[in-house]
Parts: sequence; C-alpha cells; structure tokens
Amino acid sequence: MARNPDILLRRGKVLLFLGQKSEARAQFHEVLAQNPQNSEARKGLQGIAPENRYELRVGEDIDTFNYTDAALAHSLMFRSRWSQRWSTLFATAIYQRLGHTATKGTVSSTFRISKKDWITAGGADADDHSIIPHYETFYEYGHAFRLGNSFFRALETSYQQHWFWYRGAHVLTIGVNQLLYLPHDWTWTVTVNGARSGFADSGVEWVPSGSTKLGFPLPYRFSGNLAFAVGSENFAQVDQIGRFSAHTYAGGLRYRVSANQDISGYIASQDRSQNRSQRSYGLSYGIHF
Repeated sequence: MARNPDILLRRGKVLLFLGQKSEARAQFHEVLAQNPQNSEARKGLQGIAPENRYELRVGEDIDTFNYTDAALAHSLMFRSRWSQRWSTLFATAIYQRLGHTATKGTVSSTFRISKKDWITAGGADADDHSIIPHYETFYEYGHAFRLGNSFFRALETSYQQHWFWYRGAHVLTIGVNQLLYLPHDWTWTVTVNGARSGFADSGVEWVPSGSTKLGFPLPYRFSGNLAFAVGSENFAQVDQIGRFSAHTYAGGLRYRVSANQDISGYIASQDRSQNRSQRSYGLSYGIHF
C-alpha cells in the first residue's frame, strides 16, 4: 500500500535538515515513484550532494601580531565514514611559532547512537616545543531536534569537554554549542564556553567566553559566514592562555569547485587587552570521494 506522498515529502525535509541525507534521499525517491512530476521532491534530491565516504583536506594558516613575529600552521586532515554509524578522523599539523617548530597528530571517532544522537571522542599528541599542548583529549555528545515552526526549522545541540596539557599549565574547556537551521539554507551557531586554567605558580581560575556565527548561501557556488567571539576562546597555542580579554571578528568564504571539491578561506581580527592584536588568515582545499 502506497504511503501519503505529502507525509513522505515532509519526512524527507526533516531528515535533510537533521543531516540524514541517505534517509532523506529514500523518502524523496518514494515520492517520485508515486508522482514523477513532484517538483518539491526533485528539488530535494538536487540539494543532496552525492554520498561520499572520504574527505581529504589540506590547509595553511597565518597569524600576525603587533607584539611578536608571525606564526604559520600547515595541516592535513583525512575523514572516513565507514558506515551509517561510524566515522573517524586523522589529522596532522606543523606549527611554526615563536621561533620554534612543533608537530601534532590528532585522532577522533564518531559513533551515531541513533538518527538524532551522536558521540565523538579523541585525542592528540604533539612534539610541542612548549608552543602547543603536549597532550589533548576531548569528547562531545550531540542531539538533533526538529522544531515545529517555519523560522527555526531544526536544531543541533552538543556538549563538549576538552583537556589540554601544556608544560607548566593545564586547561579544561567545557562548552555548549547550538546550531540552528534557518530558512533558505541559512544557519546560526551560538557557543558558550568556560575554561579552567591551572598554572604551576598561580593556582586555578575559570574564564568564560562565547561566540556566534551566521552562515548563508551566496550566488555562483559560494557560501559565506560571519562570526564574533569574546573571551580567551582559543587554547590551541601557548600564547593564548592566561589573563587577558579579547574580541574577535571573523568572516569566511567557501567556493564549491565541483560536487566533490571545495576551497575555503577565512580572515579574523582579534583585539586583546594590553594593546595587543592578532590577525589570522587561512585557506584550505578539500576533496570528497
């Protein structure tokens, strides 16, 4: 017995909003099997990129400061989706900072508990040269919701904890991330973090921070984003730990070269206390297969 195509169409849209592309594709195909002329189902299928199991991405990042020399980072990332439930990520990076060169390797795995729930765990090890963390561990639990109104269409919320061990300091960050899906492929992300920093000579303290990002489509295969952050929100390098306040403004652009390739870039400006500032630039190329 054929199911109501209107119900199948709505279900396909919900699954697409929640990132369940293969399930959404199946719903749209079933609608077209009953009504080959259904334009909404055809549009839904056109908006779903082909299923790719792997992503390889290379990137370059440059940080410039008004109080020290520039810093560079070269990165390579490989992501694999082994099944509907399991995926893994392997990444390596080389940092040139403060006159030293450090290397880091990162491994993580994601298990999708259900269609709406997932958990990610991983860690990193580095030849740190005292400019990046020596060890890192982290985990994330997330859940997706379908929202019952026309403006906030779906929500992904996640809780994250990340531990960083430096020589002479350790940091724990606790964060909550909210990703809202808006009409016309816009997204809005809000993140709130608390960072617990411990130093060998001055005890422990907590520092709050937060960020927000708006993503939007653009013509000619482009998409963009604008972001704002406040607080000491990035603990990837040793010069970003400590007692200072900061405001960061950022913007990014992504160009889809083809269905399987993209080029992404960003620019960020951070103004810190003590009249210090940082400007960051990054570019990456990704291939999906």
